[in-house]
Amino acid sequence: MIKRLSFLIGIFLFAFFSGQKKEQLQKQNAELKKQISNINVNLAKTQQQSKLSVAYLNEVEKKIGLREKVYTNTQKEKRLIEDEIYLRQLEINRQNRELAVLRKNYSEVLVKAYKNKGAQNKVTFILSSKNLGEALRRVQYLKDYSDYQDKKAAEISTAAKVLQENITLKQKSVKDKEMILSNQQKDLLTIEAEKKTKQSLLEEFKKNEVQLTGELKQKQAESKQLEGQIRSIIAEEIRIAKVKEEENKKIEAEKIRLAKIAAEKEKARIEAENKARMEALALEKKKADDEAKRLKDISDRKAADEAEKSKIAAAADAKKSEDSKKAADAERAESRRLAAAKDAAEAAANAKAAADRAASARVAEATMTKKNDDEKKAAETKAMTNYGVSASVGNNFAANRGKMGMPAYGTITHRFGRQPHPVFKNIVEENNGIKIAVTKGTVAKCVAPGTVSRIVASADGSKTVIVKHGDYFTIYANLSSTMVSANQQVSAGTSIGLIGEDFDGSYTLDFQIWNGSTPVDPLGWVN
Repeated sequence: MIKRLSFLIGIFLFAFFSGQKKEQLQKQNAELKKQISNINVNLAKTQQQSKLSVAYLNEVEKKIGLREKVYTNTQKEKRLIEDEIYLRQLEINRQNRELAVLRKNYSEVLVKAYKNKGAQNKVTFILSSKNLGEALRRVQYLKDYSDYQDKKAAEISTAAKVLQENITLKQKSVKDKEMILSNQQKDLLTIEAEKKTKQSLLEEFKKNEVQLTGELKQKQAESKQLEGQIRSIIAEEIRIAKVKEEENKKIEAEKIRLAKIAAEKEKARIEAENKARMEALALEKKKADDEAKRLKDISDRKAADEAEKSKIAAAADAKKSEDSKKAADAERAESRRLAAAKDAAEAAANAKAAADRAASARVAEATMTKKNDDEKKAAETKAMTNYGVSASVGNNFAANRGKMGMPAYGTITHRFGRQPHPVFKNIVEENNGIKIAVTKGTVAKCVAPGTVSRIVASADGSKTVIVKHGDYFTIYANLSSTMVSANQQVSAGTSIGLIGEDFDGSYTLDFQIWNGSTPVDPLGWVN
């Protein structure tokens, strides 16, 4: 029984996790197929362009890689289904054995029932009882026996139904496997066809290697020349910025000196005006403190006098019954006590009022001190503003590292740094940025706020826009036309220009980021 239960739990857990795994693989395949579809759309858009481009080859290679992932996932799904079929068959075998035992047992029950059938036999069985109690027990036995027969029949029916369900599930899994095998065959044929396409492209590259490498080397020479121009422009920008910075520092220092003189004069005036107010407040505070002390002393004395007179009145009241004279004395003492109590209460109220006035004087003194400090700070700020002293503004380009959008979205064909050419391995490229292959008509966008420093026209007719962002520069090269002008203020997302056609027929943007005179990898800055 325990083994059977463990087996059932094992099958249930396998079915549960296998279902989850299959669903996950199916979702992955759906996403991969979506990416393949997008690549096909991109390839369809560029089919009129030259196919002898790194971008086109990259897209084909990427598509092959995605199809191979789909095939791998399908293989995993097939293995899961095969395991499921195997376990289902084990369960079907076990259920068949159980069903056979149930049917055998039930047939024995039916045989016995047949041998003892007939209402006459049952009546004789009951009437042959020795007493009423035994007769009732025999009636109950016959009823239980009938229920037992019904129960066994129901067990057989349920077991047969469960068995049929498992057979149906197994048949479904077999069909799923057949469908997967069919899809796998199609995938293999597609992968093979696309590998042939890739090989054909590589052979085309090989046929045109002399022409393409010549054009590539010419393009590299032009890029090197452009790099020299960019370096010169950036160096000049840095020199001008340093000169301006030095001039601004001198101007700023003089502004600060004059502002400080004016601020000190204004602070001295405020100090003089507030000094008299502070002295008056201090005198008022001292008077209030002295008056509070004097009134408190009076209050204390009157309270002591009231206490003494209360004692006398109490003593006189105790002896009031001795004689009328003493009673009159007690009445007078009580009057004096009440008068003293009244005087003490008034003195206490006066003392409290004096203490409140002293506290108010202290608060006024503290308020005046703070006001004096605030007025002096405000005077200094006002003087700085009047003399044009500027607040320092930090460069937020570096703060937005990793948060800026791409200048254009497409396929990155060349990455930053020194590396072999993707096709012609004997040619080494030195890239100061990244190259993004896009569809015809794509516009390059500015990645951050800045100022257009320069627009450079190259010998091949392409244009390069340099945008200054404080200490940083962004470069947008290989533009067929521009949409900005020199010294123009631009924002993130401003259209810079239309991306032009490269020598290999693809439309490619050369995007660079420079930290001062040093190029950095753009992929660490944009996403």
